[in-house]
Amino acid sequence: AQNNAKVAVLGASGGIGQPLSLLLKNSPLVNKLSLYDIAHTPGVAADLSHIETRANVKGFMGPEQLPECLKGCDVVVIPAGVPRKPGMTRDDLFNTNASIVASLTSACAKHCPEAMICIISNPVNSTIPITSEVFKKHGVYNPNKIFGVTTLDIVRANTFVAELKAGLDPARVTVPVIGGHAGKTIIPLISQCTPKVEFPQDQLEKLTARIQEAGTEVVQAKAGAGSATLSMAYAGARFVFSLLDAMNGKQGVIECAFVRSDVTESPYFSTPLQLGKKGIEKNLGLGKLSPFEEKMVAAAMAELKASIKKGEEFAKNFK
Repeated sequence: AQNNAKVAVLGASGGIGQPLSLLLKNSPLVNKLSLYDIAHTPGVAADLSHIETRANVKGFMGPEQLPECLKGCDVVVIPAGVPRKPGMTRDDLFNTNASIVASLTSACAKHCPEAMICIISNPVNSTIPITSEVFKKHGVYNPNKIFGVTTLDIVRANTFVAELKAGLDPARVTVPVIGGHAGKTIIPLISQCTPKVEFPQDQLEKLTARIQEAGTEVVQAKAGAGSATLSMAYAGARFVFSLLDAMNGKQGVIECAFVRSDVTESPYFSTPLQLGKKGIEKNLGLGKLSPFEEKMVAAAMAELKASIKKGEEFAKNFK
């Protein structure tokens, strides 16, 4: 069925959820849009339902309506959770968001076990292992269908590279970003950028640090009023559209995402992935890294593994 996708957004009333739902409603790829949250969803759904596009919007509120929301979904996007405040790391969100993600993905495992699951809720380095363990518990685990959405790192890298190279259109820049989705686990591969760009080492280090800390830049600029919501909604929508294109049979769709992986010694790792009808068709691996990038991969390992372990331990004890 071409372009007849049912997509659910869990956390649809939030700072990311609302603009993300707007972008999905605006897409010809989406036929049914199911919005879920613990408050305000009927209002968000009513508002979006007046937009003159074909996606049919329904709002669901509270845990008793979640099964109905998820039934028959092809893709579920989860931005639910608390945002970062100034001074917080993504890891500080762990206790609150880990429980939210575990209970929402548990509902997905029960009510739409075949759906593609796209997790935005931070810390992604832990919430993806949680999701995998939850799906394993329900006996419906498919590593090719569970994605940690790291697209915002790529979007930022593309933008910042274009800013530094006057005359480059950011929409034509593609920088793969590998690793994880927090601080030094975010590894932009500037050496693999298309079109090819070069920077002196000091500028390259500054650019890399800016990409790694861009989320904090937004948190500080919003001065306690939240974290990256609009750019995250854009990046989340971009990932979902790529996934839907691939599920519709489009060839050569490539996006990076944080997934189960044997590319490095870390059991989860973000790399460019070829997407297909059943999710991940092929993990395209690291490609050729510069010595600077190799060092970053090595430096990220301990933190990545610790975050993954933390997620797995949490899921084991989650009732």
